[in-house]
Amino acid sequence: MITGVMFDFSGTLLRIESTREWLAAALATTGVPLDEGEFDETVRRLTEYGALPGGPSPRQMPAHLETLWHERDMSADQHRAAYGGLARAAGLPAPELLTALYDRHMSPAAWRPYPDTGATLRELRRRGLPVAVVSNIGWDLRPVFRAHGLHELVDTYVLSFELGTQKPDPEIFRVACGRLGLAPADVLMVGDDRHADGGARVLGCPVHFVDHLPVDQRPAGLEPVLGLLDSL
Repeated sequence: MITGVMFDFSGTLLRIESTREWLAAALATTGVPLDEGEFDETVRRLTEYGALPGGPSPRQMPAHLETLWHERDMSADQHRAAYGGLARAAGLPAPELLTALYDRHMSPAAWRPYPDTGATLRELRRRGLPVAVVSNIGWDLRPVFRAHGLHELVDTYVLSFELGTQKPDPEIFRVACGRLGLAPADVLMVGDDRHADGGARVLGCPVHFVDHLPVDQRPAGLEPVLGLLDSL
């Protein structure tokens, strides 16, 4: 019987803004001028190199960043270095954009909850089921949840950079289950990454996957979660 739920963050409960919106916000902050052609080309390069955290994966990976990329969520320094390296490799039109882009992706304004995120978390709270957010990430996402009115619906956050390990390592799921005070077999893991989030299966957690889609293309992706609670 499921008596608790773990959720991934990015692509599961909330989604990062588009690369175009991300770059536009950084340009507005820094005052760097780009004409339309330069803007479009910078968006293309940033997308190609996967420089937006939470956005598309890199299609180009510089050899010197490969190891750092695979371990990027182990610490705040590694996360910043990995994504900063990708942004530099993409070729920024002005050096001050490097910090502005990284800072922007950590701001609550850069993240949007999926349409059914709040309703799903509120229903779990109504049913008395505790919730953990388990995320591979290099920064504190709690302010994002506070800004979107979701923080009070989460019982605990288990973040890779705070723990020094990342999904799919079973340890991160073991810690989350321990904080919920539940056996792994009684905790449903919900995520969008079959490799990373699927690591919960090693402990015996049931796992449910959602599609990592833009917010306006996934209006009810979390609805099946509530049905699963009655069937598992």
